[in-house]
Amino acid sequence: MARILAIDYGAKRCGLAVTDYLKISINPLKVLEPEKLVEFLQDYVKKENVDTLIIGWPTHADGKETYLVKEIKKFLSTFAQLFPNIKIEKVDESFSSSEAKQLIWDSGVRKKKRMEKSLVDQVSAILLIKRYLDSL
Repeated sequence: MARILAIDYGAKRCGLAVTDYLKISINPLKVLEPEKLVEFLQDYVKKENVDTLIIGWPTHADGKETYLVKEIKKFLSTFAQLFPNIKIEKVDESFSSSEAKQLIWDSGVRKKKRMEKSLVDQVSAILLIKRYLDSL
């Protein structure tokens, strides 16, 4: 059994989430700056069995890719070279941040905690895995 790892890739922060080995539960993992992502993943994949990477694919309302896609493609190229046995799946991340904010609000998290942008990034990564699993 192996985990699914998701990345909500951002220009300033990347939210990460991961499933358990049975792919039943999804948990937040970490929030990192994009520059630190590859190094962290190299260490993480050495310790944990990951078979699938889910990456949020950002598009505008009209379906056109955002400016961030160029950076994501560069990251995915590096990732594919380092981890050729891990399947990469792109998942539409439309409205994931607003959906994450609503989930955080609905869960009753205190205002001070809700203001932390890193929490939104982690919940967005959780939603990416959920969307992927729902599509199977």
